[in-house]
Amino acid sequence: MDMHPLDIREELVIASKLLAAALLGALIGYDRERHSRDAGIRTYAAVCVGAALFTGIAGHLEDVAATSRIVANVVMGIGFLGAGIVYKDANSGYSKGLTTAATIWCTAAIGVAVGLNMFVIASVGALLVYFLISLHHRAWYVRWKQRIKDSTNNND
Repeated sequence: MDMHPLDIREELVIASKLLAAALLGALIGYDRERHSRDAGIRTYAAVCVGAALFTGIAGHLEDVAATSRIVANVVMGIGFLGAGIVYKDANSGYSKGLTTAATIWCTAAIGVAVGLNMFVIASVGALLVYFLISLHHRAWYVRWKQRIKDSTNNND
């Protein structure tokens, strides 16, 4: 594997990717923070920055296989993080943390996209994840979900 030292311009490009990743991750974490969730702006921004950093550095290895392995390991590492987030609430019997784990996983993918210079894909992904995690605060969604719940209870 040929690895050359980065010149200052290449480092500035990676640094700008980290800033973009931090902003996209913070956007996703904003809704979580606003509603007092454990994982908020700092967590989501850190996950996105970390994924972008690993991927940005990997992109300069000039070895597609190495880059692929690094991306695969980012996904695996986030899987472990997600496994630590999900738990079963003893009182209710329901699983908790699934949305947080899923959106952390998506946020890592957004960071990988930034690291691979896929800024439009990363931005659209961030907006979609933000939309999804903010749904339960939208009146139309709450009403729709209640109708589904009511119709399910009526069929029992």
